[in-house]
Amino acid sequence: MTLMAPCSFAQDKPSLELGGALRFNYNYSTWKPAQKKRGGDFGYDLFRINAKAAYKKVTLNSEFRIYSKDFGGPMLKQGWIGYDFNEQSNLQIGLTQVPFGITQYNSNSWFFSLNYYVGLEDDHDMGIKYTHTGEHWDYTLAFFKNAEELRFGNGTDVSDSRYSYDVASIDLNGDGNLNLRNKEVNQVNGDLTYKIVSDGSQQRIGISAQYGGLFNLDTENIGNHYAFAAHYELKVKKFGVKGQFANYGYNPENPLGETREVMAMTAYGAPYLVASRANIYSLGLSYSIPLSWGPISNMVLYNDLGIMDKLKENFDPSIMNVTGAMLTAGSVYTYIDFAAGKNQPWLGPVWTNALGSGGTQHRDTNVFEGWDMRFNINIGYYF
Repeated sequence: MTLMAPCSFAQDKPSLELGGALRFNYNYSTWKPAQKKRGGDFGYDLFRINAKAAYKKVTLNSEFRIYSKDFGGPMLKQGWIGYDFNEQSNLQIGLTQVPFGITQYNSNSWFFSLNYYVGLEDDHDMGIKYTHTGEHWDYTLAFFKNAEELRFGNGTDVSDSRYSYDVASIDLNGDGNLNLRNKEVNQVNGDLTYKIVSDGSQQRIGISAQYGGLFNLDTENIGNHYAFAAHYELKVKKFGVKGQFANYGYNPENPLGETREVMAMTAYGAPYLVASRANIYSLGLSYSIPLSWGPISNMVLYNDLGIMDKLKENFDPSIMNVTGAMLTAGSVYTYIDFAAGKNQPWLGPVWTNALGSGGTQHRDTNVFEGWDMRFNINIGYYF
């Protein structure tokens, strides 16, 4: 829905565009015996409102989501004020997407890629970002003061109510006291992409890097963190490829006696542990098929594979593979996914340590053993 308001100059009319979505989700998980007996569960996923506005060269873009209480409740996914210097250059201030790796999404499925679960895909932080789009070269430079800050206290921990994963705190012993209490601060990002367009094909070859501080709430000292990625995208008619290699590391200034081999990260209302150093390999393949099945006009078949190789001896790797299809029927988009995971907190019974040291039931030598499966259908009406 677009609204136009009158103003003094015809060429400077302010505009407002409102939209949103309502989504429901069904899942059947192999590691949940009672749920399997019920034949899975079907319920509410989210309701969201999007607002875009523009007046002269000043723009606004925001998205507010409402999840259930157990998944974090209401939260702002993104919200920024922008300035368009021209058609190629733009400045954004606020809660904006971090320019790292393949954007907007390094994946095809509803589950995203493994990068998302360690804060390296579709991450949004508070800062300022400059983007330039050229004929062959795109580049983005950004500075982020911190992740979403909801409490503004002197020593308050990061809130668990957020859309994208950020460094946070966690209660390791169940005694009510939080541990590994770090916050992301003063992060710089750079992304550079070269585009090749020819008859019937498009390619994007890029590199990304980020570096920032880690403020420990107990020691009040600042450590650091970094990440690097090389990425490639190919689109040939109906066929698509997304490939990426990423390396990251965290060096916190924790109190004496606290481990530095894992970090606490949080989103959707619950924190977990993530290995402090790892390489992540991801590959996504897709194929689009036009259809004429009643209201269904298109189907995209895809497979997204991710492997997290943790750079700590005796830490089990994390793997996820999602095979699925996305159906388009007017304003309704439906993702049908068969997701398999090994040491993935959202795809197995181990939550806290899956992306850290891994789950003990998965310490096997056969890579094809120890997998957990989830069949998932997400139905959304987007308006």
